[in-house]
Amino acid sequence: MSTPTKPASPLAVGLALAAVYILWGSTYLAIRFALEGYPPFTLAAIRMAIAGVLMYAVLRWRGTPAPTKKQWITLAKLSIFMVVLSNALVNLAETQVGSGLAAIAVASMPLFAGVFSMMRGRHPSRMEWAGLIIGFLGVIWLSVGGELSGSTLGLVCLIIAPLAWAWGSIWSRDQDLPEPFMAAAGQMLVGTLWLVLVAVVAGERITVMPSAGATAALLYLVVAGSIFGFTAYIWLLHHVRPALATSYAYVNPPLAVLIGALIGGEVFTSHDIGAMAVILAGVVLITLAKARASAAPAAPAQPQVQPPQQSASTPPRERAPENEPVA
Repeated sequence: MSTPTKPASPLAVGLALAAVYILWGSTYLAIRFALEGYPPFTLAAIRMAIAGVLMYAVLRWRGTPAPTKKQWITLAKLSIFMVVLSNALVNLAETQVGSGLAAIAVASMPLFAGVFSMMRGRHPSRMEWAGLIIGFLGVIWLSVGGELSGSTLGLVCLIIAPLAWAWGSIWSRDQDLPEPFMAAAGQMLVGTLWLVLVAVVAGERITVMPSAGATAALLYLVVAGSIFGFTAYIWLLHHVRPALATSYAYVNPPLAVLIGALIGGEVFTSHDIGAMAVILAGVVLITLAKARASAAPAAPAQPQVQPPQQSASTPPRERAPENEPVA
């Protein structure tokens, strides 16, 4: 992604960052509250359906082209990773473990994204290698001992969720997708269909009218997490350096822990906090390495007799970086 050139006031940037930090950092606790009235896959289906319909309707009203048939097929595949195996599994994990612990585990996503980038031919720098090693040591620390290791279901879900998000993000880079907002809306819409199917297979039922608090938490996830938070994030991608826009990756987990403790009454051990610190240290190193690489001057181009042809399936456009939120 090229360095943004559009000017933005410091106040606007600060407000957008605060929105991404606070709104996305608070979604983990909101999920826990919403689960008091809604089963995990049903909760994800309702959230994605409402947010997807609203975003899609507004985008079409503003003249944004609808996805093509081929793009809808790609979005259907992508939503399996980004919606079902990521967002919905975080919901399922939070039926077993605290919201702050889920946020700590999800913070490992950039580490998995780095590994998948290596598998696709990208060679990491020494700093990125250091970040990967340190970060995965933190993941191992978190997984061995403590509350997370005591819940097999929570542990499995919180390993699969960041893995799936990282793989879907890396895989999507080579696909023909709509612009970011329409791609997000499309993923939510087709992801809803997958989620309804999974909810039916899992036998989920809402037998008692959800409480007002659970419904309020659900609406908060739709408005604050899926719409406002994502809008602020995309705005940041077009106005600040990617390293700053994606800084939520190591700000959200400690915020989620703080919010879970202050509002949700969650208790964290030194084991959890220590593992989080190690994971985030690895993520910070990877982020700094990427920022350093993007700031390095490009090598002078060699003269060519015939310029390379642009593939029709990968139109030149800006894509969001891989470390986007799971919750």
